[in-house]
Amino acid sequence: MASVNTTEMIRVLDAIARERKVERAQLVKVLERAMVSAARKHFNTLDVEEFRCEIDQLSGEIRLFRHGEPLALTPTELGRIAGQTFKQVMIQGFRDDERTSLLTEFTKRVGDIVTGQVQRYDGGALSVTVDRAEAFMPRSEQIPGEQFQPGDRVRCLVLDVREAGSQVKIVLSRAHPDFIKRLFEVEVPEVADKIIEIKAMAREPGFRTKLAVASVDNKVDPVGACVGVRGSRIKNIVDELNGEKIDIVRWNESSQILIGNALKPAEVSEISLCFELGRATVVVRDDQLSLAIGKRGQNVRLAARLTGWDVDILTPGEFNKGLEIMTQTLQGIEGITEAHLDKLAALGMVSVFDVEEVGADVLTTELGIDTAMAEKVVEIASVTAKEVAAQQQKDKEEAEAKRRADEEAGRKLLESGEAAPVLDTAAGEVPAGPAPTLSDDQRAANILGG
Repeated sequence: MASVNTTEMIRVLDAIARERKVERAQLVKVLERAMVSAARKHFNTLDVEEFRCEIDQLSGEIRLFRHGEPLALTPTELGRIAGQTFKQVMIQGFRDDERTSLLTEFTKRVGDIVTGQVQRYDGGALSVTVDRAEAFMPRSEQIPGEQFQPGDRVRCLVLDVREAGSQVKIVLSRAHPDFIKRLFEVEVPEVADKIIEIKAMAREPGFRTKLAVASVDNKVDPVGACVGVRGSRIKNIVDELNGEKIDIVRWNESSQILIGNALKPAEVSEISLCFELGRATVVVRDDQLSLAIGKRGQNVRLAARLTGWDVDILTPGEFNKGLEIMTQTLQGIEGITEAHLDKLAALGMVSVFDVEEVGADVLTTELGIDTAMAEKVVEIASVTAKEVAAQQQKDKEEAEAKRRADEEAGRKLLESGEAAPVLDTAAGEVPAGPAPTLSDDQRAANILGG
C-alpha cells in the first residue's frame, strides 16, 4: 500500500496523541479496525474473521490480510463507500479512545482543585473548560451570589466524573466543604503535611464556614498556623471565596469544650449535655445571646453541625426557669425525690420538654424507678409541657403585636413631624414602659422560648 504517505500518517497520529493525551498505540489499533471495516464493506462480507490489518508503528506501513494471505489492495482501491466506512469507524474509534482517556484521567483527579476557563451559563449550570475537557458546575455546587464572565479563570474542585452515554460528565464544585479543605492544603503547608488535621467542618457556602483543627505536634499551634502571620494565610482563602467568613476553632475530644469553642466568639457560661437526646443546652449571659446565636441563627446552626450536637442557647434566667418548672412539676409526684431531680439535671434534662421527649424507658433505667412511676412522670411532664408551649406561643404573639404597634406609632410620629423625646442620660433618665424584648432570632434556639 505504497500510495499511503506513511510518514505523514505517523506524524498526524503523534500530533493527535499529544493533543488528546491518548497513547499512539491505541490510535494505531483504531486505524487497523477501520481498515478491516472498509475491506469488509468493499467485499460485502459479514465474516469478522476474514480480514486482518497490521500497521507498523515505526514505519507506518499498512499490511492487509484476507484469510491469512496478504491482500494487495490500496485504500484508494477500496472505493468511496468503503472509504466512508473507514472514515466513520476511525472517527468513532478516536472519540471512544478520547472518552476513555478523559474518564481515566479525571477519575484520578476527583477531589483535587483544578483551574479552568469559564465558557458560558447553560440553564444555571456553569460550563468550564479544564485542560482539554469541558466540565460543568451545577447551580447547587456554585457559591450563592458569585457570577463569572466568559474567559474568567476559576478554581474549583473536581467533585465527580461519570459516563453519560457517549460523553464523560465532569462535575465541578465551589460549594462543597472539600473545596475549602483543599484550599487549606494549598495555603497551609502544615495541613498538606498532615501535621495539622481538619477534624470537622460545617459550611454555608458564600456566608460562613467553621473548622475544627488539631495538631499532632505540640509545638505547632493549629489555629495560629491556619491563620498565618497577620492573617496572611486565611486572607488568601477568604479572598478566593469572595469574602466568605471562616472561623477556625481548636478541636477537643471533650464535647463540652468543643461546643464552647465552636460557639466563639460568644462566651459560654455553662454547658449541659443530654446524651439520650444528643442535645447540648448552652447557657450564655444576656449580652452574649445575640453573638452566640448569630445572624439568622447561623452561628449556633454551624456550631451544631460542626460538633454533631443539637445546641440550644439559653440565658441564665431561661435556664433557671426551665429547671424550676420541671422541679415544681415533678417534686409533687409521690416517690420522686430531690435525688431523682438532681439526677435528671445531671443527665442534661433541664425542662419538662426533655422529660417528655426521653420517655419512660430511659427514666426507668437512669432513675431506677418502676415502669408505672416512669410513665406517670412522663404523663405529668407532657401535660405541663403543653401548657408551657401554649404560654410561649401567647407571649410570642403578644411580643409581635407590641412590635408592630411600636413600629406603627413610630411611623405616625414621623409622618406628623413631631420630634421624639430626648432623654437626659446624664441625669439617669430612663424611658418608661417594659424592657425591650429579645428578637425572634434570639429565641430561635431557645427550648423554653420564654
